[in-house]
Amino acid sequence: MILGLPNKSFTGAQKNMDYKLQAKLRDPKATKLNQLRAGGGLPAVAYGHKKDPEALTLDGLEFRKVFQRAGRSHLVDLQVDGGRAQKVLIREVQIHPRVQGPVHVDLYRIDAREKLMVEVPVHLTGESPAVKLGLGDLLVSLHNVKVECLPGDIPEAIEFDIEGLTEVDATIRVQDLAVPQGVSILNDPDDVVAKIHAHRVEEVEEPVSETVADGEEGAAASASEEESERS
Repeated sequence: MILGLPNKSFTGAQKNMDYKLQAKLRDPKATKLNQLRAGGGLPAVAYGHKKDPEALTLDGLEFRKVFQRAGRSHLVDLQVDGGRAQKVLIREVQIHPRVQGPVHVDLYRIDAREKLMVEVPVHLTGESPAVKLGLGDLLVSLHNVKVECLPGDIPEAIEFDIEGLTEVDATIRVQDLAVPQGVSILNDPDDVVAKIHAHRVEEVEEPVSETVADGEEGAAASASEEESERS
């Protein structure tokens, strides 16, 4: 753990970010997925919250815009066939290697009274004096941490000011991160988030002196001539 580092902080719990998705119920037996995707649709399934899974169709373009902003840690309002919106998390996004964009999405329904596990980004702020002085480089090992909390307490991000990293080998570990009350980090406390590594010094081979090389060639020539005279 690093002692005396300033300004360890987190951004507050999520506000209403107005992440919304419109969906239509889909008959999985009657729908041909290739045709659905060709028309701009995106197959999805909503599950959890003690309800039966629902096969859905999303608008592919709308989903990509929402996913780019909300990711997997922000709550999204899902409205199915114009009904009442329900809170969901984007849990899984399947990507096909030969198809541009997602091909299937899993949405997880949220109960505001039940704790859940989500990944939250770690934002490193400020500037390390060690890096500024050219003593080393900041290498980030952990960009997200897994937290457990109620849906309304999910932090936007966990921030850490790196201005306290003044020396080579200074390390930020999970246990150094501050989280709001009601939020628990599930990663190992000793996991390294980031560390200042010294610059690597590459050894450069010195070129062989031309005078030495010429002397060696001359000695070899003389030895060759003496050998010829003897024979």
